[in-house]
This record gives sequence, structure tokens and C-alpha cells, in this order.
Amino acid sequence: MRRLTFIIFLAAMVNMASCQTPGEHHEAVKQNIPVAEFEQKLAATSNAQLVDVRTPEEYAAGHLKNAVNIDYNGDDFVGKIGKLDKGKPVLVYCLSGGRSSKAASKMEDMGFAEVYNMEGGMMKWNGADKPVDKGTAAAVRGMTAEQLTKLTTDAKYVLVDYNARWCEPCKKMLPVLEAFAEKRKDKLALVKIDADENSELMKQKGISGIPYLELYEHGKLTWSHSGFIEESDLLRETKL
Repeated sequence: MRRLTFIIFLAAMVNMASCQTPGEHHEAVKQNIPVAEFEQKLAATSNAQLVDVRTPEEYAAGHLKNAVNIDYNGDDFVGKIGKLDKGKPVLVYCLSGGRSSKAASKMEDMGFAEVYNMEGGMMKWNGADKPVDKGTAAAVRGMTAEQLTKLTTDAKYVLVDYNARWCEPCKKMLPVLEAFAEKRKDKLALVKIDADENSELMKQKGISGIPYLELYEHGKLTWSHSGFIEESDLLRETKL
């Protein structure tokens, strides 16, 4: 009798599985993909939902065509993301990939079927000279390459720090740079450049990640570094 009951139970489970709607149960797919693959995925996916998770100001200065802006640090990010179709692929990006990676993970937790994050964000996109839709609200902000060139001749040595307010490594490195510059204030000037407000300059210089440092001597670029650096390594590499 027990065996018969087990067989009936097993048959019922098989029948239930066969009656499930296709796609009703699925594993979420989250991938970090490079710019070229992101562009291809976007072009090949007719029902893709393209999301820019930067601030409205960043979005207005230039974004991917047809992207919807949902600020990751906005008050109602989860509520707005929740209005998207969880069954359709979502392609997400930000300035350098940090916020969009967190947004992608959040969407994965919320049950979205497919989420693709663009590695390197708009910095890599601009660096690859991909098309950008500036829209009607775009405005030219920040300094030009010519203005930067003039700045680099203001002192014997000029250390340029490309950063952003949301960038954690940038914030961690700032005291290091300020202490380094203070000890050499008789010959070294520290220039801080916000990547968000100088996207055109970043594109012109081909800088696709922050923090990023440049050292100029009498206006000539003599050293550069991508990523966080300790003061001891900064001293050793720049020889200042």
C-alpha cells in the first residue's frame, strides 16, 4: 500500500512539472560584459530594456540612445526598477561600471531573468568612440584640453587627479594625494578633475577608469597611473 501511495505521489509530481508554464521557473542570468559585446547584445535583442543608472545630470550630458534613466542613488531606485518587465533582458550601465554592477546584483535579487552590466561604463564606451545621444538637455561642462595644458605649467610639477564623488577608491586615495602634495608644496601643485563634469576631456585623453593620475613636469607628461596607489609607491614611481 505504501509503495502504491509513493507511485501515485511521484506520478502527480511529474504531471505538475509537465503542466508548468514555460519560463515560469528560471535561474537569473547576470553577466558583466565588455563594451563591444554589450553593443552587440543591445543590437541583437529586440525586447531589451536599456537602463542608465547615473544621475540625471550625467544622463543629460550624454547617454546611450533609448536608455531610460533610473538613478541608482535616487530615493526610489527599487520602486522604479520594479516597474520594468522582469521577464525581458535588462542592459545596464553607469560611468565606470561600479554603480551599474550593484544595480545588476539588486535586479538579480529582485528576480529579473537576464541582466547584463557593461564593464567600464561610459568611460570605456566613450574611449571606444561609440555613439552617444546628448539629447536636448546636454551642455558642455568642465575644462578643455587646452585649459588643462595651461594648468600643467603653473608649477614645476603638477599632479592631476581624475576622480568622482561616488568613487570609493578615489575618496580613499584623496588624503594620500593631499599629504603627498603638502610635503612638496614648494614645487608641486595638485589638480583635481571631476570625471562626471569633464566627460569630454576624459574622452579626449582616452581615460577609461578612475582614479587616474598624471604627473607633469614643466607641462610635459612624465608619469601616469590607473587605480589606487599608496604614498610610498607614489614616491617611488614619481621619484619626487
